[in-house]
Amino acid sequence: MVKKKLDIYSVSQVNHLIKAILEDNLPSSFVVTGEISGWKKHSRGHCYFSLKDKDSILNCVMWSSSFAKQKFEPEDGMAVFATGFVDVYPPQGKYQFYVRKLEPSGVGSLELAFRQMVAKLEAEGLFDEGHKKALPRFPMRIGVVTSASGAAIRDIEESIHSRWSCAKLFLYPVAVQGEGAADEIAAALRDINRQNRKFGLDLVIVGRGGGSVEDLWAFNEEAVARAIYDSEIPVISAVGHEVDTTIADLVADARASTPTRAGVAAVPDMAEVLEQLSGCERRLESRASGAVELCGQRLAGLLGSAVFRNPLGPVMIASQRVDELCLHLTSAIGAGMARRREAVNKSFAEVLKIEPHRLMANQKVRLGEIASRAKSAVENVLNRSRVLLTAGENRLAAMNPKSVLERGYSITTCKKTNKVLISPEDVEQDDIIITEMASEKLIESKVIRKYD
Repeated sequence: MVKKKLDIYSVSQVNHLIKAILEDNLPSSFVVTGEISGWKKHSRGHCYFSLKDKDSILNCVMWSSSFAKQKFEPEDGMAVFATGFVDVYPPQGKYQFYVRKLEPSGVGSLELAFRQMVAKLEAEGLFDEGHKKALPRFPMRIGVVTSASGAAIRDIEESIHSRWSCAKLFLYPVAVQGEGAADEIAAALRDINRQNRKFGLDLVIVGRGGGSVEDLWAFNEEAVARAIYDSEIPVISAVGHEVDTTIADLVADARASTPTRAGVAAVPDMAEVLEQLSGCERRLESRASGAVELCGQRLAGLLGSAVFRNPLGPVMIASQRVDELCLHLTSAIGAGMARRREAVNKSFAEVLKIEPHRLMANQKVRLGEIASRAKSAVENVLNRSRVLLTAGENRLAAMNPKSVLERGYSITTCKKTNKVLISPEDVEQDDIIITEMASEKLIESKVIRKYD
């Protein structure tokens, strides 16, 4: 029996053979259900993860182009339905599931994406009531960010002009559904805020009419939410019907359930304002009439008083009182002057009795004696001080070690140590010594030899 020779394949050939078999025998697209494990997103946007159940695990890849279409954020442990196909990755010889679409199990992908975005923005404080701005009471210039061809702009315009015809509306047309709509709405809000010195808007309404969840999804995007939050102009969100709630509604300073209701929330009713003004006018008129009547009564009372009947009476009485006071004052001054004159004369007589010139002469003699004694005492103190100072000088001169220099003696110090030499041990050979004589004359010498 002749043994059949086996075919020989390279590794690449084997991998491509398996790839061809899989492509021929597996459907081009099918759905796999499982739990996400090891979710990783590459910097280029590609996602790598696994789907697992209690018995097996399946390696998966989702390219960035497919992931960009996902509304929710996948995470480990999430049960999902994955739509895609199986193929071989030849460089590593492994098969993997290429995912085109992910849907959460048990809840819709849009519902899950909505919940995730609400949780994220709420944690960051974008829904806080403390950040929401009050709407102006009487807005005169209102911006509207919506589709130019939709019913929303007509509903908003009719609602506002029927209530507050003096307001001016400014349309900023944008796409309100479909790809890129969210970015267009966010860009419009930011542009309005940048140019509001030119626009002078008091309020902005952003929204659209009703539709499906998918139609309204632009108003659930993060870009729109952050643009509303960052707006310095108060924003009213008016998206869909009463049953619809979007993230834009949660972030906005005020929410209107429909575009028509946005007009009601944005402006007051002119009829009500005019009625309030009429009421204010009536109250002001009534108060003014009462005040005028009260003032008239007070004026009549004043005109009927004695002051107005005889206006010069009080002046004449006061003039007479002034005359009386002048007489009393003149009399009092004269009497006071007479008493002071009498007292001065009496004091002068008393002074003459004590002979002041004699007292002054005695005091001059006594002052001279005191000055003489003081001068003598000062001279005695100075003489004693001079004697003590001379004695101290003599003792100090006797104790001066340099006083002997005048008698032919000298003082020798070592230049290096600056010490007075007492014995040969205080200096070394070749040291420089300084000899001081009388009148501070110095001689510098060098030690040649020492004699003990």
